[in-house]
Amino acid sequence: MVDVHDLTLEEKASLTSGGDAWHFQPIERLGVPGYMLTDGPHGLRKENSEVAALDMKNTVPATCFPPAAGMSSSWNPQLVREVGVAMGEECIQEDVAVILGPGVNIKRNPLGGRSFEYWSEDPYLAGHEAIGIVEGVQSQGIGTSLKHYAANNQETDRLRINARISERALREIYLPAFEHIVKTAQPWTIMCAYNQLNGAFGSENHHLLTEILRDEWGFEGIVMSDWGAVHDRVASLNGGLNLEMPPSYTDDEVVVAVKDGRLDEKQLDKMAQGMLDLAEKAREAMEREGFVFDKETHHAIARRAAQESIVMLKNENGLLPFAGTTKVAVIGEFARTPRYQGGGSSHIHPTKMTSLLDALEERGTDFVFAPGFTLDRSEQTSELTDAAVEAARNADVVVFTMGLPEEEESEGFDRTHLDMPAKQLELLSRVAEVNPNVVAVLSNGSAVQMNPWQDDTRAILETWLLGQAGGSAVADILFGDANPSGKLAQSFPLDIKDDPSMVNWPGGDRIVDYGEGVFVGYRYYDTFDVDVAYPFGFGLSYSTFKVSDVRVEATGDTSARVTARVTNTSDVDGAEVVQVYVNPASETPVERPIHELKGFVKVFVPAGESVDVRVDLDDRAFAYWSEKDGGWRVVPGEYGVEVATSSRDIVSRETVTLIGDGFYEELNEWSNYGEFKKDPYGALAVEHMLEKGRTGELPAIPEDNLGVQLFLETMPINSMPVLFGKDGKRLTQFLLDDYAAERERLGK
Repeated sequence: MVDVHDLTLEEKASLTSGGDAWHFQPIERLGVPGYMLTDGPHGLRKENSEVAALDMKNTVPATCFPPAAGMSSSWNPQLVREVGVAMGEECIQEDVAVILGPGVNIKRNPLGGRSFEYWSEDPYLAGHEAIGIVEGVQSQGIGTSLKHYAANNQETDRLRINARISERALREIYLPAFEHIVKTAQPWTIMCAYNQLNGAFGSENHHLLTEILRDEWGFEGIVMSDWGAVHDRVASLNGGLNLEMPPSYTDDEVVVAVKDGRLDEKQLDKMAQGMLDLAEKAREAMEREGFVFDKETHHAIARRAAQESIVMLKNENGLLPFAGTTKVAVIGEFARTPRYQGGGSSHIHPTKMTSLLDALEERGTDFVFAPGFTLDRSEQTSELTDAAVEAARNADVVVFTMGLPEEEESEGFDRTHLDMPAKQLELLSRVAEVNPNVVAVLSNGSAVQMNPWQDDTRAILETWLLGQAGGSAVADILFGDANPSGKLAQSFPLDIKDDPSMVNWPGGDRIVDYGEGVFVGYRYYDTFDVDVAYPFGFGLSYSTFKVSDVRVEATGDTSARVTARVTNTSDVDGAEVVQVYVNPASETPVERPIHELKGFVKVFVPAGESVDVRVDLDDRAFAYWSEKDGGWRVVPGEYGVEVATSSRDIVSRETVTLIGDGFYEELNEWSNYGEFKKDPYGALAVEHMLEKGRTGELPAIPEDNLGVQLFLETMPINSMPVLFGKDGKRLTQFLLDDYAAERERLGK
């Protein structure tokens, strides 16, 4: 294996920039290969061109799996891992060493243009699902690139916007998905974000790339830039970035920086050695010859993934599933021209494509089709409307396919509203007038406005963007060949103005303030009792379930175990997602959401049978990030533990008492009088001070003066001269000295 010390200075510099738009830089004299890396994240997007960037039309065929907006609704990490394995196999066939993804940025606001490519508004769910892609791909000897690190939560001005985020919100919301995957699966690479975070570009952010990622989390791989995210090669290398992509042909600047002392050669060695290690990791898979993946097997995985991505939001009077003899009217251009993936750099050329019409024809369904509307912004025509209404009038049921055309939702821009296209809603209203048995089948990458149009339906399937097998998956659900088991990975607000981030969305003057702090998505809606159209974690099934025998027990000072029994009370085999939320202890010294998802398990239960489930809650399930202490804290006290089927459907709420992490916060002159009274050693010092005041040895504090007592409670003790003049300094010093003496006496 080649060592960095075998390289010249110029060769070290060259390794830290790409060879072209899609390859690492080779060192031919030492046999260091320039392997290919290319886009994901829901399948392989490999361009046929060797050097051109972002040629969306000239790509090799690959399986298009459901994008993250759909896969996240499966709540099935094992299924996600199967998808990852398949993606890794396709990379081997195509000689791709690293696939770019998954993207685990938080859906801070449902208007985010890249929401289809990200997993959730919740960091626990995002991290514990997307890890399946990393583990699956890398099990095949292929690298992943976890992205976009960090806080890439909007498309507006994404190349330079400065996201100003508190350290607590960063640690509790925007970093945990990255942290979990890094610590658990060690992705081979991480891709930095374009944007600035608190004034530093992602490619140069030493706090993110070195202090947190490597020193704190123990990341062992390399950090690469998003394409064009590097603005200063030297600053990026000093910050902890191994690889600039694509190359800016500025290796000479790196060499000069080493020679004039602006870049320590030891730092360059670290960054270059990471590239050598990455090439060595990929060598075995890249030298595997003649491997061809099984297209049909991968298509079957894509179909199962699509089935579990579908969320049934509504099913009045059991309209679904259809009987085989049902006469169906299919209305909507999406049934013929499906929107199966998002727009932008993740656009995949599928190995095959199955629309809903294709699937219905394959199964011999009695149906008629009317396109109903076009997918562009042209005016609605009376011919399209009349044909759709007539088709609906003569059918038993209507499958109304509706959604957002690609021009309304893509990488590169954010949406400006949640509204569905007006012509689709007008047609839906006309159709419902002649046939009330309407099943709406939604195609969209993020939440949409549901009211009042959902009143014109009796059933709603949120199908997101389902990949190449989506048409078959929808038909499977409509006719009961598959049982819907998806749950929403993001809340559906009633109005976009209800979202707490809107007051700062999308920012201006190249700055966006994350003023909502940790109150993102359901953390805000549920804490402040804001009505939503559909809550986080919601989803219906053809089965019915009972969750019972819930028990919670402490397993350590800061950990607990939850057990429950799930019974399928119907005659249909199905799956339920048991969700575990934690309520904070009452004495937590910061404002916390009313509850947070800290565990889940998807369990398949045959009709009439029961399955026992267990969820272990570690210390992070109960912790908050203390900016004052600079770390995670678990305070002692009684915590609530909710077992639920959505964030609003709580089956059982139990309590567990935890000892806490044992962290002791030492008092000082900036601690207030009330904090001294609550502290076991400080309370002794206060009592001693009061006693000496009664005997005249110290100035007396009026114990019956409510005004003085109220003022004292929140006053730092170094401010006592405000109330007691020169004598206040004596009181302050006595408290500090006696407090220290009591700690020493009691061995603390």
